[in-house]
Amino acid sequence: MKGAVSNVLEAVGHTPIVKLNHVASHVSASIYVKCEYLNPGGSMKDRVAINIVNDAEEKGLLKPGGTIIEATSGNTGAGLAMVAAVRGYQTVFVMPDKMSQEKVASLRAWGAKVVICPTAVEPDDPRSYYEVTKRLVRETPNAFHANQYYNPANPEAHYVSTGPELWEQTGGEIDVFVGGMGTGGTLSGTGRFLKEKKPAIKLVGVDPIGSLYYEYVKTGRLTKPFSYYVEGIGEDFLPGTMNLKILDEVVRVDDKECFLTTRDLVRKEGLFVGGSCGAAVAGAVKYAEASGRAENIVILLPDGAGKYLSKIFDDGWMRENGFLEEEDPLGTVADLLRTKIKQKLITGHSGDSVHKIVGLLKEYSISQLPIMRGDRLIGLVSEIDLLNHLIGGGKYEEPIDNLVESDYQTVTPQTKIKLLKNVFNDAKAIVVKQRDELAGVITKIDLIEYLAQKNS
Repeated sequence: MKGAVSNVLEAVGHTPIVKLNHVASHVSASIYVKCEYLNPGGSMKDRVAINIVNDAEEKGLLKPGGTIIEATSGNTGAGLAMVAAVRGYQTVFVMPDKMSQEKVASLRAWGAKVVICPTAVEPDDPRSYYEVTKRLVRETPNAFHANQYYNPANPEAHYVSTGPELWEQTGGEIDVFVGGMGTGGTLSGTGRFLKEKKPAIKLVGVDPIGSLYYEYVKTGRLTKPFSYYVEGIGEDFLPGTMNLKILDEVVRVDDKECFLTTRDLVRKEGLFVGGSCGAAVAGAVKYAEASGRAENIVILLPDGAGKYLSKIFDDGWMRENGFLEEEDPLGTVADLLRTKIKQKLITGHSGDSVHKIVGLLKEYSISQLPIMRGDRLIGLVSEIDLLNHLIGGGKYEEPIDNLVESDYQTVTPQTKIKLLKNVFNDAKAIVVKQRDELAGVITKIDLIEYLAQKNS
């Protein structure tokens, strides 16, 4: 019949671009969103799933009656399940336990088997959803591991699909492309195509606090990730499908910004989108505020709101987790820093001697020191690092550089105090940054003293 497609897979793509009229009305830039949540499977990952399966079939990696196995936060699983339903494959998906029940239920509706794993474990822990996936692939006959984190077919999907589509839809009138930083497929693939067409275009990645991308891009160091609530964005390791060199800027957002912006997109713009969409828009607005330029910014909106009704759109869940506007009795990092206002921020510098750093720690009665290279933070040095260095025969006049470590995590002044407990479970110290500027360092004793004052 005229106008029909042969199956649902041919309906993927050609999603509309819509202008934001309220959420970003205060910036000079014109901000547009590409509504990838309108794909048949509910997300941009439909494109990736089709390309991964096509590639696997062509290479003989996926055979008739085979089982597709993948670690997913939900959207890639949905795309793969849709493809599998059309082409007759079985599916097994492994998910971290922070994902919404709607995501789990939707995958099972497609006939998939879903395995749930703990979120708060290291990527190489046998219980992590990455390692469980590898085990299931080994144990399952005729299995194919989609492997979106390392499969070149992931970014290639966006290079051959999303990028050309964006360029055609905008007529090349795009100055900035913004996307969330997850597997890297969207930014690496779409970004590569757009850069080839228009080298001056800016690519902006958005990363949630708790993920490791932001600090790695800014300092070259891998800090310890910690748990956060927003789903489908950020990582606790560096996927092979992420090309960080192609990015022009990385903007960081916190859970509260992500969720409140998501709710605004639905209620003020009529866009029925999920949390990673709110993250991308919040990051794009921050970028536009900082640049002040009148330019065209296009943001990719990955998925829809239906998968988050029991979380982001449930006032009880939002209030319970401190994301609505009610005042948190414990306050924010900014409140804690104000109690340290009399202590000026002391820093060391690349090339300083161990002797000089020891002197600074002693003079100011502090246990660790941020080390800068120019105006960029490169890491911290703590008392135990210096002690181990000297006990091991290290010299007092040696440069400090080899002792600088990344056992810290960064937050913003707006981060809630209640979230710092999770950070200190994994990191020795917390570095506070405001728009890339070092604003302070928080240790466990700082937090203890602050909480003691609140309780006195």
